Amino acid sequence: MSVYVGNLSYEVSQEDLSAVFAEYGSVKRVQLPTDRETGRVRGFGFVEMDTDSEEDLAIEALDGAEWMGRTLRVNKAKPREDRGSFNGGNRRNNSFSARY
Repeated sequence: MSVYVGNLSYEVSQEDLSAVFAEYGSVKRVQLPTDRETGRVRGFGFVEMDTDSEEDLAIEALDGAEWMGRTLRVNKAKPREDRGSFNGGNRRNNSFSARY
């Protein structure tokens, strides 16, 4: 499992985020998605820690905290949804099929 961190400054680095979470336990990995076109951080990230209890402690301490001029949103990351292919995947199951 990992922790979702939202409302991050666009100036944040992986090292910055790792240092903040390291106050609550051992950080295994930090991911900061970037915009494909600009290469700029997208304003959210994910942090993996060694244990669930460390993640819970970090969430409790950092959710709603002010950091780098922003109020952080911190919670358990949800599994990524499968968005399927363009136009909703299987056309037969598409509720907008043309039957006029």
